[in-house]
Amino acid sequence: MPTKYINFTDEQKQRARQTDLCEFLRLRGETLKRSGSEYEWLDGSQKVTIRGNLWFHQYDREGGDAIDFVRRFYDKTYPEAVELLLEGSGGAPIASASVEVKPKKPFELPARNDNMRRVYAYLLTKRGLDRDVVYAFARKQMIYESAKYHNAVFVGFDREGIPRHANMRGTGSESSFKGNADGSEPEYSFHWNGKSQYLCLFEAPIDMLSFISMNKENWQKHSYAAACSVSDRVLFQLLKDDPNITDVFVCMDNDEPGQRAAKRIAEKLGEEGIKASILVPKHKDWNEDLLYLSQDECEKRSEVESPCQAFQP
Repeated sequence: MPTKYINFTDEQKQRARQTDLCEFLRLRGETLKRSGSEYEWLDGSQKVTIRGNLWFHQYDREGGDAIDFVRRFYDKTYPEAVELLLEGSGGAPIASASVEVKPKKPFELPARNDNMRRVYAYLLTKRGLDRDVVYAFARKQMIYESAKYHNAVFVGFDREGIPRHANMRGTGSESSFKGNADGSEPEYSFHWNGKSQYLCLFEAPIDMLSFISMNKENWQKHSYAAACSVSDRVLFQLLKDDPNITDVFVCMDNDEPGQRAAKRIAEKLGEEGIKASILVPKHKDWNEDLLYLSQDECEKRSEVESPCQAFQP
C-alpha cells in the first residue's frame, strides 16, 4: 500500500516533533517510572529514557525526537507519525512541549552520613558481599552512606582522584531506588584500577562487587568497572587511560538486554583489536550467583558454568 501524502506545514511538523512523549504514552495507557530528571519506559524488557520530546534507547544506544519515537516503536511512516502526534488520543490534540534547555548541573556528591551502619548491613547481609572487599572500597571512599536517605553511594573517580560519578542504591527493606547523581559523567562510573592487563565490565556496582567476592584471590591487581547501565563509555575511558589493558571480560546480566549488549561490546572491542570474552552468570546476575552459591560450591562447578573458573587471569 503506498504511503499517503499529507502536506504538513512547517509549524505542524515542528509541533509534532516537540510532543511531550510522557503525556503521549500515558494517554495510551503506558506506565512510566521517574528516574531523576528523566522518565523510564520499557520497550518489552528494554529500557528507554524519556525527557520532554526526546528519548534514548539504553541498549541500542539510539535516540531521537517524538517523530522518531513513533516511527520506531509504533512502526509508522513519517506522515503517519506526524498525523498521530498531532491528533493525539481520540482526536484530541496533545499539548506539545519543547524541552527546556537548562544548564547542566555541576556534579556534587551526596552529603555523607557520619557512619555506614545501614550500608554495611545492606551490602554484607542482604547482598552477601565479602566483608574484606567492601571494606577495601570503603577505605578509598568509593563506597559510603548518604546522610539524607541512607543510600549506598558508589563513587567513580577520574585519573587525578577527583570524584566525577555517583551511583546510588536504596538500602531500606522496601526500597527499590537506584539512580545516578545529577551531573555524573558515565565515563567515570564506579571502577577499580588494577595494574594487570585484565578488565571486567559489569552493569551495576553490586554485580561487580559480587563477582570480586567470588574471585578474591589477587583481585586488587585487576581492573573492574560498573557501567551503571549497559553502556561502554566507562570501558573505553579506562582503555584510553590504561593502554596496558589488553583483555576484557564483558560480564553483563544473564538476560536478553544484557547479553545483546555484551555481544555488541565484544564485537566493538574486537574491531579495536582488543581481546574480549563474554562471561555469563548462571542466574539472573552475579549477585544472585553469589547468594545461591557458597565458595566451595562455586569451586566445584564446571569451567563452562563457573565464573570462578572461567575468570583465571
